[in-house]
Amino acid sequence: MIAAPEIPTDFTLLQESETHFSSDTDFEDIEGKNQKQGKGKTCKKGKKGPAEKGKSGNGGGKPGGPNRMNGHHQQNGVENMMLFEVVKMGKSAMQSVVDDWIESYKHDRDIALLDLINFFIQCSGCKGVVTAEMFRHMQNSEIIRKMTEEFDEDSGDYPLTMAGPQWKKFKSSFCEFIGVLVRQCQYSIIYDEYMMDTVISLLTGLSDSQVRAFRHTSTLAAMKLMTALVNVALNLSINMDNTQRQYEAERNKIIGKRANDRLELLLQKRKELQENQDEIENMMNAIFKGVFVHRYRDAIAEIRAICIEEIGIWMKMYSDAFLNDSYLKYVGWTMHDKQGEVRLKCLTALQGLYYNKELNSKLELFTSRFKDRIVSMTLDKEYDVAVQAIKLLTLVLQSSEEVLTAEDCENVYHLVYSAHRPVAVAAGEFLYKKLFSRRDAEDDGMLKRRGRQSPNANLVKTLVFFFLESELHEHAAYLVDSMWDCATDLLKDWECMSSLLLEEPLNGEEPLTDRQESALIEIMLCTIRQAAECHPPVGRGTGKRVLTAKEKKTQLDDRTKITELFAVALPQLLAKYSVDAEKVTNLLQLPQYFDLEIYTTGRLEKHLDALLRQIRDIVEKHTDIDVLEACSKTYHALCNEEFTIFNRVDIARSQLIDELADKFNRLLEDFLQEGEEPDEDDAYQVLSTLKRITAFHNAHDLSRWDLFGCNYKLLKTGIENGDMPEQIVIHALQCTHYVILWQLAKVTESSSTKEDLLRLKKQMRVFCQICQHYLTNVNTAVKEQAFTILCDVLMIFSHQIMTGGRDMLEPLVYTPDSSLQSELLSFILDHVFIDQDDDNNSADGQQDDEASKIEALHKRRNLLAAFCKLIVYTVVEMNTAADIFKQYMKYYNDYGDIIKETMSKTRQIDKIQCAKTLILSLQQLFNEMIQENGYNFDRSSPTFSGIKELARRFALTFGLDQLKTREAIAMLHKDGIEFAFKEPNPQGESHPPLNLAFLDILSEFSSKLLRQDKRTVYVYLEKFMTFQMSLRREDVWLPLMSYRNSLLAGGDDDTMSVISGISSRGSTVRNKKTKPATGKRKVPEAEESSSSDSMWLNREQSMHTPVMMQTPQLTSTIMREPKRLRPDENYMGVYPMQPEHHQPPLDYKYVQRQQEEAARQQQERAAMNYVKLRSNLQHAIRRGTSLMEDDEEPIVEDVMMSSEGRIEDLNEGMDFDTMDIDLPPSKNRRERTELKPDFFDPASIMDESVLGVSMF
Repeated sequence: MIAAPEIPTDFTLLQESETHFSSDTDFEDIEGKNQKQGKGKTCKKGKKGPAEKGKSGNGGGKPGGPNRMNGHHQQNGVENMMLFEVVKMGKSAMQSVVDDWIESYKHDRDIALLDLINFFIQCSGCKGVVTAEMFRHMQNSEIIRKMTEEFDEDSGDYPLTMAGPQWKKFKSSFCEFIGVLVRQCQYSIIYDEYMMDTVISLLTGLSDSQVRAFRHTSTLAAMKLMTALVNVALNLSINMDNTQRQYEAERNKIIGKRANDRLELLLQKRKELQENQDEIENMMNAIFKGVFVHRYRDAIAEIRAICIEEIGIWMKMYSDAFLNDSYLKYVGWTMHDKQGEVRLKCLTALQGLYYNKELNSKLELFTSRFKDRIVSMTLDKEYDVAVQAIKLLTLVLQSSEEVLTAEDCENVYHLVYSAHRPVAVAAGEFLYKKLFSRRDAEDDGMLKRRGRQSPNANLVKTLVFFFLESELHEHAAYLVDSMWDCATDLLKDWECMSSLLLEEPLNGEEPLTDRQESALIEIMLCTIRQAAECHPPVGRGTGKRVLTAKEKKTQLDDRTKITELFAVALPQLLAKYSVDAEKVTNLLQLPQYFDLEIYTTGRLEKHLDALLRQIRDIVEKHTDIDVLEACSKTYHALCNEEFTIFNRVDIARSQLIDELADKFNRLLEDFLQEGEEPDEDDAYQVLSTLKRITAFHNAHDLSRWDLFGCNYKLLKTGIENGDMPEQIVIHALQCTHYVILWQLAKVTESSSTKEDLLRLKKQMRVFCQICQHYLTNVNTAVKEQAFTILCDVLMIFSHQIMTGGRDMLEPLVYTPDSSLQSELLSFILDHVFIDQDDDNNSADGQQDDEASKIEALHKRRNLLAAFCKLIVYTVVEMNTAADIFKQYMKYYNDYGDIIKETMSKTRQIDKIQCAKTLILSLQQLFNEMIQENGYNFDRSSPTFSGIKELARRFALTFGLDQLKTREAIAMLHKDGIEFAFKEPNPQGESHPPLNLAFLDILSEFSSKLLRQDKRTVYVYLEKFMTFQMSLRREDVWLPLMSYRNSLLAGGDDDTMSVISGISSRGSTVRNKKTKPATGKRKVPEAEESSSSDSMWLNREQSMHTPVMMQTPQLTSTIMREPKRLRPDENYMGVYPMQPEHHQPPLDYKYVQRQQEEAARQQQERAAMNYVKLRSNLQHAIRRGTSLMEDDEEPIVEDVMMSSEGRIEDLNEGMDFDTMDIDLPPSKNRRERTELKPDFFDPASIMDESVLGVSMF
């Protein structure tokens, strides 16, 4: 294997440079693992003595040349400008910056290297300074400790992680500087066995530091340095090949024409290139084994990502040397990383390799080993990773279709329906490459054919087959959107699609089945919608974006193409599929995307007439709601006053409505004749006509046909007789609702008369009464329709109707009376808060199907939301919400989000009333429990515990800001206390009030009271108590005792919060020279507060509870000795003293002396522990094992990523023989006979304990 050069681990620098930053890395090679031999030399430069230092560079006489300071020219009036400052400013060209440094290095390389070393230290954010004096007189461990202590620990930020445009640019400038430095030094300086050895040793040492800033910065620098060296090695390889070819060409000449001098020159040049390549190999081995092998599994994800990103560049740049299993295995292992950004770098690195088909043969073993992992990453929880995994599989598919099995492809196929658009688009591209990009030879002759004979015909069929086989028939829009970017020509071939639907199949061609035709029509509709609207379907996009000029032009061209084609084809399609409701519903949506002006400019009026005739026929044939609403929307789209076709369409629409209205009035008159039983045929005719009218009334103003009167008669008769068919009632209610809404729109938009307002007010009031009557109907569907419409009407005609300057609508404001509110609430309780199994609302009681259960739950959620909206907008009284709130725990899974949002909104409206509503809901539950179990219930029963848990949840909704909710919480306690003492016990005062147990529930809200408010509530509680009550100790009086104690526990909470704060500060004591902890100054204040609180507690207890048991002293684990407590940071004074007992003064003094002695002993123990801790830490620093054990989290970290739980046998089938970077020989180069010893022990790199995987 190729040996790496010896790298000096100590630096000897002559001059001292003034900088602002310093290093904290020990450059000593403690274990001696960096020792190796050079090219035939015994040893390279070690640490120079003072005499040697003076001879280096330019004699060591002057630190720099003329007009230089610290190795830099004084340019542009900037003096003493360090490398870090120049790179950070980013104003100078990097080429000139590097050239200046090279000039400085040639003049005095020690001064230049000192500048370069401090550059890396400064880039890490260190404030120390590395000087020549320090290296002469201090050990490296002392330098490391000094640099670490001077590091800025107050912030975890350093240049590579700082925010702002300047620091973002700094990272790129930093990387550029390293690349330019190697490029400019590649012909001489990097081979001087000094500069590169020093830099590599520095970066290797820094990369092993526990300080994150050092480790991160040095790893990035080392990886960029390695990338630059790889580029140099590649250039050397090319030069060697060229030299070898020239040598062979010269040698093959005849002797007379052969130039021996040129042969010798070429041999010498080849030898020099060979030596240089050996040097580069050794440098790369040192960086790879000293930095990469350890840092690719660093604890910090950013560092791991840097390593993987760079190794991908090496393999792509110099595939002959790096693209083998010895390096690919690192990428394969890291694909199991826990952090998404690292997995993402793995995939992007592999994409660069798979993109080059010439490299496929070298990736075969890797592909077979890690293909399953790549496929599983398409379902990664990080969407960016999933997208890149799919793109990588697409490249694998293009390189070799045999690699991916059918199962692998199916795992990607279903992602075209993903809600995340980038994932879906990537999967759509994969699907297109797999199923649609291949073109048969015979298709080449069909390129100019159109319609059914075009080459896209088979592809369209394939798309239909895929859509049907995916069994997600309601998601055609998502499939189309996924393939829109990669298969635009196919998806916009509407002529081919319409031909497949209209034309007869060719000879030998199988016709489309009915199911396939439906799927094709749905796909065609989705493509037209996507082209006309230019935005993805609902759930895929983040909102409508502004279209570019090019996109707008494409949109207009597509709409024109759609209109010209389907203005002619749509009537034919409707005629062919007129009896198929599903197909007709989709086809009728096409005119919404037409450019209606083309009907006139293209002279297509006859086709418009044909379309109107087909729509009329469909209305007469169908009674399906979806079909009728589609017809209504089509008329609405065509009836646009901006276009000249408006009159033609308006006439056709009016004729149709006239016929429907006349027919409905005639049928209704016969249907409502007294004394005759309506038969089923009459009822069907009335219902079908009413359906058509209702569907059209939704989108069209039919006020001139006066539909309110006939619908009112129909509904009133249903109330009187009670035998009206439910579907007729449902559609009559809906139609009447539309009548009122159109009337309201009319009086709002135009100048209406007082008579119009009065007529609308009368119609609205009458309609509300009718809906209220139908709330008690025997049919559930009728009740649900009446409830929904009634909630909408009450919401529309509430006081909100006058907002926006519409005061003239004040006569229309309608406030529901108490009876109506009660009926609405009863409906909610009877039809919403029910068990799933008891719900027989729809589907004829068939609730076995899971989908129908979900639909039923969705319906109930809509009903509850409609009523909660009335509460939120104060249409009904807020106290009606008590019956809703008390269901919060029982139905949390179904309606918890709705109820919680209602609580939040009502609290914003009126905090006090909301609190009273919450306590009212708890009182209702308490009363229900009393009615069920009696007053002698068990307080440990599940029912009572459930009420307490609900109270606890209610308390949590008040948040942490006690000042905002102060009045509301106080009012809640007031109502709760009054309720608890409301019912006195008939047996006398010696027995507790009947509702006293409610205080146990009320105590859940005590923690939300301010301390002074607890006293106020306590005083209010005493107004209801008698002297006998305070003497009771029986179990039945425990609720009163616990509630009183909860009101008296105010001081301890504040004290404990102070203790917690000081303890948390004490836990972050740093092992460096800092000022004493500021928390120490607050101890007397906390002590004073604690003692005063304890005295207040004792006064309250002695004043109000002369015979009550003493409240037990709270004990906290915080009172234990802190782990790293300094001797001057004893917090014993913070903790409250034991409550005073009425004891003689001598006893109290004795107790006080005992406590003082205990405090002194604990202080001495803390001091001893602190001294031991400091001593151990100093020994650890001397050993170099843990430089910063007591540092903060952003600075001190476990530098190695845990290998626990990593997947086993990741290396199965991989070749690990080549552990060193061994550049491939040139094409005509003979194998070298002499190889140098290994720089690192390969076993230490691939140790099983390090990687956590089994090796072989």
